[in-house]
Amino acid sequence: MHIPDNYLSPQTCVALFAAATPVIALSIKKVELQIKEKKETIPMIGISASLAFIIMLFNVPVPGGTSAHAVGATLLALLIGPYAACISLTIVLLMQAFLFGDGGILALGANILNMAIIMPFVGYYCFKLFDHFNYKKAGAFIGAFVGINVAALMAGIELGIQPIIAHNASNQPMYSPYGLTITIPAMLFAHLAVAGWIEAGFTLAIYKFVLKVAPDELYMNQKTVEHSEYNITSFFKKLLIVMIILSPLGLLTKATAFGEWDAQELKSMLPNHLVPSGISHGFSFNALFSDYSVKGFSDISGYILSALTAVLIIFLISKIMRNHYHAK
Repeated sequence: MHIPDNYLSPQTCVALFAAATPVIALSIKKVELQIKEKKETIPMIGISASLAFIIMLFNVPVPGGTSAHAVGATLLALLIGPYAACISLTIVLLMQAFLFGDGGILALGANILNMAIIMPFVGYYCFKLFDHFNYKKAGAFIGAFVGINVAALMAGIELGIQPIIAHNASNQPMYSPYGLTITIPAMLFAHLAVAGWIEAGFTLAIYKFVLKVAPDELYMNQKTVEHSEYNITSFFKKLLIVMIILSPLGLLTKATAFGEWDAQELKSMLPNHLVPSGISHGFSFNALFSDYSVKGFSDISGYILSALTAVLIIFLISKIMRNHYHAK
């Protein structure tokens, strides 16, 4: 679901960045108030961001030759609230784009809107609807499933409208070459059939565990449940270590996700082998650890080192945030 650079027109990128910016600004203000009420929010933002980053390393194959992955957005919203989840996921997407070349720099507004805004907010408020009727677990599962699929639908629309709004004098697409009749079914199939179930299952499993051992750590319960003795931070740290060790399993899936091909891959797929000009001659950025690889290391070692690097950076960001708010 990470839209690369040059698949969206500059006008689309600007419009989606403009749409995402006020939500990010509002989320920052909301999180500042949240931190004043509960200082533990800061380390949980860091843990949540690390968790989302690692989850996205586990690519899974999709029938038809592509791949997809879970995001964990609704789980984050249930743990730290939708606004804090928005900030956590934005941090992750910024790192992925600038450090690992996963998702475009110019397309950041689109990716933030889809994965850091639509996904956690839709998932969270879907959960709240079920929670109103006391179906918490069903709400967590369905919220996660709906959230990731609404985000996938949005990404499909963003890609699919490009041939309509951005084409040359010969009516050839300049950016994403596939129209809505291809992009929407492709994006939804990958997430309705595969990624959505993984997202929902993982969310429900962690939610049920936290609900049982430390319900006060859940965002909605922080003001109504007495503080538990269970160290949930320790649990998530152990979970992260296990997931980092297992992360190279994501390398087993070699297929590229729909709409994330490089120019050479796309050329081999198109009937006329004519890559849209915006993609073949577009913006190029070489990330330091492109494709989660580290020069001089094997694919497996590079994958693990990439995960460790990301977690360390997120830890440092969390520490800076903690020092900033403690100094106030």
